[in-house]
Amino acid sequence: MDNCENGTCLGQQKEHERWMSEAIAEARKAEALGEVPIGAVIVRRGEIIGRGYNLRETTMDSTAHAEMVAIREASAALNSWRLLECTLYVTLEPCPMCAGAIVQSRVPLTVYGTPDPKAGCAGTLMNLLEEPRFNHRTEVISGIMREECAELLTSFFRRLRQVRLQKSAREE
Repeated sequence: MDNCENGTCLGQQKEHERWMSEAIAEARKAEALGEVPIGAVIVRRGEIIGRGYNLRETTMDSTAHAEMVAIREASAALNSWRLLECTLYVTLEPCPMCAGAIVQSRVPLTVYGTPDPKAGCAGTLMNLLEEPRFNHRTEVISGIMREECAELLTSFFRRLRQVRLQKSAREE
């Protein structure tokens, strides 16, 4: 037995956790702006070549998801739309738009932290990343630092609800 779980061996697990910690740091940048805390990094040959965090509210751009921002930055770094030999780490399971962009940019591996029961397209609602009818597919590893990634979102939305309740109580 090679001590593997969820397609990830112990050495790989530590490496995935290292990079997911970087994605969590990006998510905290979004949180500091009042954005939903989702972060992503793209790694190639042991180096981060793209970083992103959710900027939809800040930019008023519905495509400014963490993955999209990181893909754009990585593509600029490589001067190529093909992100071969790259791994994308993201705190929340990619949505349909991001899953499509990941496949289109030829990222061979996507690693995410926590599932998205409302829009997850890397295995929860459907799996666009490994869809066999597509020309290209992206391997998926899920659940890396799941609790930390989920807690970011849970605490953010809990605080948001508390603020709304306080505001509502003041208006009464």
